[in-house]
Amino acid sequence: MNTIFTPNKNHLQTKEQIGYVTRQQATEDDYRRIGFMSGLEVHQQLDTKEKLFCHCPCGVFHKNGAYDAEIIRHMRPAMSELGGYDGTALMEFKTRKNIIYRINNETACTYEIDDTPPFRINQEALGIALRISLLCKLNIVGEVHITRKQYLDGSIPTGFQRTAILGVNGQIQLSNKKLNLIQLSIEEDSCREISDIGHERYYKTDRLGTPLIETVTAPELNTPNELREAAEYIRFLNRSTGLVRTGMGAGREDVNVSCKGGSRVEIKGVAHNKWIPELSHNEAFRQWALLNIRKLLIERIQKEDWSILTQKLDYHDYNFTYAPLIECKEKEHQIIAVNLPEFKGLLSHFTQPGQNFADEIAQRLKVIACIEHPNLVHSEQEEELLSKEDFGKMLAKLGSNSNDAQLIIWGAKEDIPTAIETIKERCKMVFDGVPNETRKSLPDGTTIFERVLPGADRMYPDTDSAPIPLSDEYINNLGKDLPNDICERINQMNEWGVPKDSHHFILSKDLYPIIKEIADRFQFDPKSTAIFFGHTYKNIIGKYSIHPEFNYRKLVGLFKFIHDQELHPNITRYLFPILYQNPSMDFASMLISLKFKKRSLAELIAPIDFLEEKFKDLHPSENSENASHWIMGQLHRQAIGNIELRELRINIDKRLN
Repeated sequence: MNTIFTPNKNHLQTKEQIGYVTRQQATEDDYRRIGFMSGLEVHQQLDTKEKLFCHCPCGVFHKNGAYDAEIIRHMRPAMSELGGYDGTALMEFKTRKNIIYRINNETACTYEIDDTPPFRINQEALGIALRISLLCKLNIVGEVHITRKQYLDGSIPTGFQRTAILGVNGQIQLSNKKLNLIQLSIEEDSCREISDIGHERYYKTDRLGTPLIETVTAPELNTPNELREAAEYIRFLNRSTGLVRTGMGAGREDVNVSCKGGSRVEIKGVAHNKWIPELSHNEAFRQWALLNIRKLLIERIQKEDWSILTQKLDYHDYNFTYAPLIECKEKEHQIIAVNLPEFKGLLSHFTQPGQNFADEIAQRLKVIACIEHPNLVHSEQEEELLSKEDFGKMLAKLGSNSNDAQLIIWGAKEDIPTAIETIKERCKMVFDGVPNETRKSLPDGTTIFERVLPGADRMYPDTDSAPIPLSDEYINNLGKDLPNDICERINQMNEWGVPKDSHHFILSKDLYPIIKEIADRFQFDPKSTAIFFGHTYKNIIGKYSIHPEFNYRKLVGLFKFIHDQELHPNITRYLFPILYQNPSMDFASMLISLKFKKRSLAELIAPIDFLEEKFKDLHPSENSENASHWIMGQLHRQAIGNIELRELRINIDKRLN
């Protein structure tokens, strides 16, 4: 008996076929089963006054509408010396995009648009990058050679990025393994994208040219959690220098993921490390799903025997009810039906949570053919967007077989040839497995197609820049007073007994040196001090706006004041909000604003007997434990800054018992 095909049921069945599990349910055995393998390219902006190859200021960002000029450029591929074209260049050329750069005179000059050769590399940036290279235990190069790396997505007006390798073959220590670092490079950052709709992509150039380092790990990370740990470690290491920028966009990761039998796919520009586990998990299983689709297809037909069939549909012959199809008449868009031989069951095949293989095609149509979503309907959609009568007409026109699948696409006449070629190309790729590509991350942990992965031979010497020799003396001077390793900091906090839920915040804000200085200089308990920073400080900065004059040295000054005045450090949580918002206010005035009065232990416990009698009058039926709580509530504010609250409670309990 033939089972009735339903897309939703097929989606669930194929999800089960590939053994997909959520990340929360996944075990190390699941990742071994699919051969999960991953590595990182960690990008970090350096905190310099000027850009890498010109004297424009860094860290000045403009609103989208704040610009003095626009420059328009188009992609035109050129044949290499070997007689071939770069795949990314060809893809971008097909899009027929207008790349429009919005330029503000404050943050850009003629260098950014390739009208001026580069200035000498920013020495401040070079020094910072080399210090971080030493922290990564990399072997420093003897001579810096500036090269050009092709950037063909339009995010750099020149079409290339100037970059230089500074160190190779380093290592960092994770919790369960040592991770090899392939290299660290210094490079210039790209433009910020404003929008990408249809055939127009807008960028602003305020970020362009900002000094950036790229730390590349070996593909030795075997689970999503390892991947995040490595990303966090490198982030903490960079921040431990105090010489890098922080905030949105200052640090970004390209996550390279593959599975057994798959290909390297790059998830580009992940802004939040907490997204990495979900993104990498879903990408590995997406590849595993694509391999299953390949297996199903080659069991039915061979690549050389497969081809698509297209037919133009006249909307006068159909009673379309789907709005985008109805609008084609008014817009004078073409409607094309596409037959995909032997593809039945593949369009609704699971690929990622909330996505199927048809989405792989739709995403490429958006990027390459510049046809905005929604850009297709297909024969395996759960919702019927085409009447049975219209669907039957289309099948007859295409001459489809029962094991075929169908698409309907629409768009401007000049975009349709590229759209058809894109569908044909993506479906042919099924026979090969997983295409190398760059994908864009989404907050829900899934990804969408962004562009073809650039070729390996995308770097060549920059003839405008002379080599830069690095003397041993220069490197040795840079290596002095380096911060200690992140793994050493973690071990020290474990020895202090600092709760692990505080580690991330302390390391990400580079608070460890402040905690250690306070503990060493003023003999405050390091565990309590770290808990203050990891819990109380974190909570306070989430509630109040920071004053521009506030810095960590103000915190050290606060603890020095508490030490010199022989106050108990528990008053810090009350003084800090005042300091955070009013960093120029002297500490004595802060105490006055709190109505603080210095009291001895004897003075603090003197009212206990009186308060006990008052409690009995107010609550005659309550027991002594409740009395103890009540009295503590009456006295604890006076005790703060004078004694440990636990000591006050002990004295209250003694007196009552």
